[in-house]
Amino acid sequence: MSLGRLGLGRLGRELFLVCLGALLVSAVLTWPTLLHPASTVPADLGDPLAQSYVVAWGGHALLTNPAGLWDASNFFPEHMTLAYSDSMLGYAPFGLIGSGPAAALVRYNLLFWLVAALASVSAYALARQLGSRVPGALVAGLAFAYAPWRLAHAGHLNVLSSGGIVLALALLARGFGYSFSRGYQPERVRPGWIIAGWLVACWQVTIGYAIGLPFVYLLLLCCLVAAARWLLAGRARPALGRPLLWCTLGGGLLFAAVVVVMARPYLAVTTAFPSAVRTVAELQLFSPSPVGFFTAPTTSWLWGNATSSVYKTFVAPAEMALFPGLVVLVLAFAGLSYSAWRGRQRIWLGIGLAVGTLLCLGTNFFGGAVTYLPLLVLPGWDGMRTPGRLILWVMLLLGLLAAGFLTQVQNDLEARWADRSGLGARWRAAALVVPALLVAIEGVNTLDHPAPEPPPAQLQAAAGPMLMLPSDSWWDSRAMWWNTAGFQRMVNGAASFSPPSTDEIRNSAKSFPDAGSVDYLRKAGIRTVVLVPDSTYGTPWQQASGKPIDGLGIKRTYAGTAIIYTL
Repeated sequence: MSLGRLGLGRLGRELFLVCLGALLVSAVLTWPTLLHPASTVPADLGDPLAQSYVVAWGGHALLTNPAGLWDASNFFPEHMTLAYSDSMLGYAPFGLIGSGPAAALVRYNLLFWLVAALASVSAYALARQLGSRVPGALVAGLAFAYAPWRLAHAGHLNVLSSGGIVLALALLARGFGYSFSRGYQPERVRPGWIIAGWLVACWQVTIGYAIGLPFVYLLLLCCLVAAARWLLAGRARPALGRPLLWCTLGGGLLFAAVVVVMARPYLAVTTAFPSAVRTVAELQLFSPSPVGFFTAPTTSWLWGNATSSVYKTFVAPAEMALFPGLVVLVLAFAGLSYSAWRGRQRIWLGIGLAVGTLLCLGTNFFGGAVTYLPLLVLPGWDGMRTPGRLILWVMLLLGLLAAGFLTQVQNDLEARWADRSGLGARWRAAALVVPALLVAIEGVNTLDHPAPEPPPAQLQAAAGPMLMLPSDSWWDSRAMWWNTAGFQRMVNGAASFSPPSTDEIRNSAKSFPDAGSVDYLRKAGIRTVVLVPDSTYGTPWQQASGKPIDGLGIKRTYAGTAIIYTL
């Protein structure tokens, strides 16, 4: 059956084919993520396991206790612990599907596949709305979704979840009838698309503020600029119809309300724990150097080996390797002088590119005194310590410049050869897809897909609150994933910071099991301790499994590779 018979118009057919292609490309470029989704995770056993717990908790809380959504089961005895890192509440509906650790991995792997597809479709849609032809939009979409720098964040689903940002911009641009090629066209205003854009923007904010906060301020800036231009237009200002006005104001107010509601738990956490606020010293530690723009992660199939010697010298490699890809760089810089976009538009894109690049450097451009540090006055910005993540805005601008260049090339070729049909036209169209294929090749990765050890079956019935040993910022990611078996309250937790109570309990339990540690844990309200002997080498609990428990009044149960102590 043809797409036409399905009732799809030209736009619908294009979107259908682009979405289908994006899913297939994502499956290939994230392979073998979908091969064993219930037993492996991409990248490593750190953040992916912790974030699989976060998504699972969202669904669990919606089903059992929506009022206690922010009081996740980790970091006992603290509260509002879901706000210790990005909550990813936008993915909570995924948490309603299935239960247990295996289901948590399946959800995470499906999201890892889908977020890449969404990012590519979103950037494609924005480029098309602004006036790009298909070959240029393909480059913009693939570059935004699969640039080498993103491989450094393969374990950070919250950072990879940037598709909603660009999709919201594309929908709003379409709703307001704006494009680079035609400018603002009041007759093309579509309130429904405006509403859709604001709703997607709201959804994006519910994922978190690691990349969502700059998006909030960008939308605010766009609204202020648009309002100022309208007011300064004088008699030439276009009339605002009532549907346009209500959709714009209503959507903006809804977005503001979502931003405030989502921000309150984070503000409560920073008030209770001032250490959660980032210092200038932390910014200096995580700020990339200019060489980072030419350094790819070691998991880049094409560029990893070439830049590995530099990559290994970075203090925080995942935040400092910012290579956008060679193809999009060449096309984008060509697009600054030869493009389908008008000169003024190219100038603004170039200015945005320069500003974004300098902001990515954090404190490594004249100490950040005139670039990044002034942003700390913005509410919430002091909770961010990784300036390099602003590279996603640089990538978006590079993709749009590249799309303008390829669109102009295509226009000139068709003008030179008037016959737009026949073998010659097909060869020209095929040749224009080559840049997109080259961009995709630069996105090929060599990511590991390790298999975490499943939790013991007895864990689901164990009484909480519990403490899993060993416990530190790395191993607690696995503890959080194990916790999806029953969601008992537990001391363990992996987030952007640890509260003092967690560090105190860890330190007091270093001699476990002995009289002092058992007595302390009981007074702290902990009823179960889970020890994984195979993981304790080099930790204070290396000899814990062999210690006698006579006279301690506790019960020891061997459960596969773990030992469960009932206090």
